[in-house]
Amino acid sequence: MKQFDEQELVARLQNPSTQRRAFEEMVGHFGESLYWQIRRMVTYHDDADDVLQNTFLKAWNSIGNFRGDAKISTWLFKIAYNESLTFLSKQKDTISLDTNVLDDDDDAPTLANTLESDTYFDGDETEAMLQAAVASLPAKQRAVFNMKYFQEMKYEDMAEITGTSVGALKASYHIAVKKIEEYFQQRE
Repeated sequence: MKQFDEQELVARLQNPSTQRRAFEEMVGHFGESLYWQIRRMVTYHDDADDVLQNTFLKAWNSIGNFRGDAKISTWLFKIAYNESLTFLSKQKDTISLDTNVLDDDDDAPTLANTLESDTYFDGDETEAMLQAAVASLPAKQRAVFNMKYFQEMKYEDMAEITGTSVGALKASYHIAVKKIEEYFQQRE
């Protein structure tokens, strides 16, 4: 298998005659990792697919503005992060992420009730609890937790994606971990 060369990809993306093929390769190379970054933020498969599609549309429409100052992966993850936050802000009123509300009479869908019915979720009870705990975090804190915990991203890369200082990201991650621990303790 050919080694991935990001600089060579950027050069081909900037050349109109090779741009479309290079973009297809970029989608193939980064699609899955972007999907999982998005999925951990928006939770549901169909929503993650929509946000991923929006991410690549935005990338395609602005590929001519990409100067190569950042890595292409960082640029894509930043677009995905921003698209996820935009999606979540639009969904805020329609989906309740309050997992403390488990009353069957409540009309607003809750994460705890819907995770198990998601045909793409194959985790056990502990995984479902972790996902519910993470989903109960504020969107930006959830993103920080997901990038650090699941993707093992460096704080410096996270800072470039989120536009937040390394110190603030470390604090946000620490607070997120504490909230998740409290979530588990409340359910013991």
